[in-house]
Amino acid sequence: MAGTSTKRTPLYSIVLPALGLLIWLLVGKTQSGLLALVLVAVLLGNVISAVHHAEIIALRIGEPFGTLVLALAVTIIEVGMIVVLMVGGEPNPALMRDSIHAVVMLVLHGLAGLCIVVCAIYHREPEFHVAGANAFLSVLIPMAVLVLVMPNFVASVPGPFYSSLQLVFVSVVCLVLYGAFLFIQTGWHRGYFLPVGDDDDAESAERPGKRITLVSFGLLPVALLSVVLLAKSLTPALENGLAAVHAPVAVVGVIIAAIVLLPESVAALRAAARNRLQSSLNLALGSGVASIGLTVPTVALVSYIIDQPLQLGISPSNSVLMALGVLIAVITYGTGRTNVLAGIVHLVLLAAYLFLTFVP
Repeated sequence: MAGTSTKRTPLYSIVLPALGLLIWLLVGKTQSGLLALVLVAVLLGNVISAVHHAEIIALRIGEPFGTLVLALAVTIIEVGMIVVLMVGGEPNPALMRDSIHAVVMLVLHGLAGLCIVVCAIYHREPEFHVAGANAFLSVLIPMAVLVLVMPNFVASVPGPFYSSLQLVFVSVVCLVLYGAFLFIQTGWHRGYFLPVGDDDDAESAERPGKRITLVSFGLLPVALLSVVLLAKSLTPALENGLAAVHAPVAVVGVIIAAIVLLPESVAALRAAARNRLQSSLNLALGSGVASIGLTVPTVALVSYIIDQPLQLGISPSNSVLMALGVLIAVITYGTGRTNVLAGIVHLVLLAAYLFLTFVP
């Protein structure tokens, strides 16, 4: 959250939420290509605005609740986009699977790999806390396996699905793991997640004033609502665009993941350029942990309410690629020091995932 302005509320974070609601009221759903581009630009601006307001509130209330506010804001964006696409477009029971799979691959290899490359270019062999990186992996790996791999092997329901009872169990496990991780990150072992050499978070922004916090508290739900409604407006244009280029359905999940991760990606790359790789890893891997830990239970509840099954198991080829990625991640984060080669390897794995998504 370093770099967030705590002295004033940026104009864009005030204008864009209101503009998003106005556009939705005037447009409704659109299939126009040009108008869709405008909606995408406003939607992305509202994502950034929502995260800014969440960061202001988080800085004001402090830890551990501050981290939870930011995670909840990002998760609401992801859940909102998934739900509106589930109920507003063609039935896509695999949408949550594709989105979460994309988040895992993008943060584990794309964002983390890019941050390692950037940091290594400036500082050759950047350092980080092994205990902090391992804490992320120890939670991210079992959640990813339970959600994305295990449904292919259970016997209660045929195909890559969980039974209702199994889905409840996995949802509870995700919440428990995320809650335990949040307790460790913000409480007992907070030092694991501070940049190497820092006794405390030296880059913490100044605590925002009450007036700015109240402004953000009022604008945050408006920005989140704008994102969800604009995503609903874009549903027909998105489906038509993907059909026109004959793109696989899984590409929708990649698009959702990319939009959700955009603000955190900018912050992570800025931290990497300042030789604060630990902060970059916190943002990157933390986004993956929060995405699974909070999105799965929420979307599972929505799917039960609307009576739409969730297809969760990924393909065998994607399972092999994810297993390879986990192995490489364990090697990368096992020493507390890395270099540009490790970052390039992660980026190559991301390229393989994206290629196989478009050419399955």
